[in-house]
Amino acid sequence: MKNLKISALAVIGIAFGSIISCSNNDSTDTTTATVEVPAVYKKIYGATSITSDRTYIYIKTKDLPDHKSAYYPTTNALYESYSGTTFDGNTFVKNPNSIIEQTTTIKIPLNPVVASTHAATPLGAIGIAINGVAFFNQYAGPNNQVLAGEIASFDKYYGHPQQQGVYHYHVEPLYLTTVKSTKSGLMGFLLDGFPVYGPQEENGTVVTNATLDVYHGHTHATVDYPNGIYHYHFTNEAPYLNGNGFYGTPGTISQ
Repeated sequence: MKNLKISALAVIGIAFGSIISCSNNDSTDTTTATVEVPAVYKKIYGATSITSDRTYIYIKTKDLPDHKSAYYPTTNALYESYSGTTFDGNTFVKNPNSIIEQTTTIKIPLNPVVASTHAATPLGAIGIAINGVAFFNQYAGPNNQVLAGEIASFDKYYGHPQQQGVYHYHVEPLYLTTVKSTKSGLMGFLLDGFPVYGPQEENGTVVTNATLDVYHGHTHATVDYPNGIYHYHFTNEAPYLNGNGFYGTPGTISQ
């Protein structure tokens, strides 16, 4: 009798287990699937992480240049004293700021489109370079202060930090165009999701302001976008990277 009771309990246990198992198998999985990030964004080698939700690309960065600079603390392995020339033949004059690690998240559209109203670029970061460093616009401060007074403070690779220690490029990022990539290579992205390229076309032609629109870009095929896309270019004259604002609708940046 006792054995029969044990057998009956075992049968009930197996049946109950089967019900639970079937219930689990039939339930809807609410876990969000990992979204594959398109290969072109993986060229941002300086990011700490790059993710997507199918609408936006999220790029996290410490904004630390991977090249030597006189703006690193002297205890940093990438510190290098410098007294040579910088952008546009200026003699380097170090500003009082130092590079400080940041915690930055940049959110850009995965599929950028032209905006119906073109927003002006703000002071501060307007995009990200492939080495994780911020892009700034053509102004040195509020009320469209011209950049000319700051150019002498660009280090040997044409970048410098502002008061909060955010290292950035206003002009051609020389380390990227001469060491990590080429003069025609992908340099990064602006907040509107459109890519930024160096100061030459792929055939070696130097890009000038005359060949670009008022936002400092144009549309044609590139190695990264063989079907063509609007893109910005660095040039060696103002506005250097961006003109009358974003061509597309900008995402956001948080620090």
